[in-house]
Amino acid sequence: MFEGFTDQRIEVSNGVGLRVRMAGSGPPILLLHGYPQTHICWHKVAPQLVEAGFTVVVSDLRGYGDSDKPVSCENHEPYSKRIMAADQVEMMSRLGFSRFFLAGHDRGGRVAHRLGLDCPQAVERLAVLDIAPTVTMYAGTNQEFATAYYHWFFLIQPAPLPEKLIGADPGFYLRSKLAAWSKGNVEAFPENAVAEYVRCFNDPACIAATCEDYRAAASIDLVHDGQDAEKKLEMPLLALWGSKGLVGRLYDVVGTWREKATDVEGVALLAGHFLPEEVPDETAEALIRFFKSA
Repeated sequence: MFEGFTDQRIEVSNGVGLRVRMAGSGPPILLLHGYPQTHICWHKVAPQLVEAGFTVVVSDLRGYGDSDKPVSCENHEPYSKRIMAADQVEMMSRLGFSRFFLAGHDRGGRVAHRLGLDCPQAVERLAVLDIAPTVTMYAGTNQEFATAYYHWFFLIQPAPLPEKLIGADPGFYLRSKLAAWSKGNVEAFPENAVAEYVRCFNDPACIAATCEDYRAAASIDLVHDGQDAEKKLEMPLLALWGSKGLVGRLYDVVGTWREKATDVEGVALLAGHFLPEEVPDETAEALIRFFKSA
């Protein structure tokens, strides 16, 4: 996977090191992954973006994969989307990119949303994959949402409850998420990719950090979002979602993003939750069209 990509560690503020891969030439694109995965989720899409003429950067978010997992604190600020976004802006700056295209799936989409709000000068265009805004999803919680996204409420329980339960069999837990959220399309995940996810998720520090990501989303992130309730993203935004998944069923995806951004387009792809792996060609095509239209 990622043949022709460099593989390096870049240290950002407070000594946090991020694992980063990069390849290509031309306008830069930063790709951010979601839970419970790593940058590996882009292994089918990233080469297509390189071939289309972009410089492609993929990184593990802090707390995930082979990036560092700093100790958190009572208000979960080290895993706020504001801090996670700042990591990525600094990392791109160290690579020589002060402005770039940005695409985020799942948790990476939430980091990307915050990055666009806090550092609009850095983002040329923004794509979010299979999410509605965090505030929207919490505000609309009902039985269907809580059943399908039970992990939102499980992972935010005080430590060490979710950490201990997941840690009893991390591989089983991770594979169950891939199967459930892809609607059983486990063939979409090559075993070498799954082995990488499991390797990283077997680390107790990764389990703890990813719980902190969700705890931050249910606390300090909502405070930040409330402070920016009237602030809209000014850069063009593309929303992609899976037609078989929950997001498109429960939300008017384009409509919810038009509440948060001034210029929004969107389309559903024939998939569950994991667009970059379930429908990589369609995902790459949509991203290439959207970013090249700049």
